[in-house]
Amino acid sequence: MRLRTVLAVALVLLPVIGFAQKKSKKEVVPAVLGVSRYVYVQSEDGDIYKPGLLREDRQAITDVENALRDWGRYALTPSLDGAELVFFVRKGRLADAKLGGTVGTSGAPGAGPYPGNPRQTGPGVTAGGDVGPPDDLLEIRMRNHDGNLSGPIWERSLMDGLNAPRVPLVRALRDAVERDYPQK
Repeated sequence: MRLRTVLAVALVLLPVIGFAQKKSKKEVVPAVLGVSRYVYVQSEDGDIYKPGLLREDRQAITDVENALRDWGRYALTPSLDGAELVFFVRKGRLADAKLGGTVGTSGAPGAGPYPGNPRQTGPGVTAGGDVGPPDDLLEIRMRNHDGNLSGPIWERSLMDGLNAPRVPLVRALRDAVERDYPQK
């Protein structure tokens, strides 16, 4: 009889003990997200003006910029140099292929190379591919005093998380930052 009583009490107390051990960890947003003002948005593969940037990533940059403008907490900078934070975006894709062509200068006088565009020697075909996770990605990095970028200080991925008009990943960031660092 005594054994049954001990077992009954143990069965009642086990869920209580388990609940007490599972304290909810409140995720704290890094303080720099609460005090920074100037941000720059780009794809993992480069800025919005990079030739060959995937259309989906280009659209994600635009959608994130618009969501940040609507929020009003951060000011967008026209270049990486003026940013305190850099938002990296990547649209989810299992596989993607790129195919393009080039038209060369064939050595025409005065047609030398210029920065970002090496001299082409004639017509050609370019091809490439990209494989990655199916979820959209938003990653935030800090610019250090020397201009280099830190590792990610905030990172989330979500299926269709960069789709306008809601842009759920920016919404998740907004909710977290406003919870931990409300604007006065």
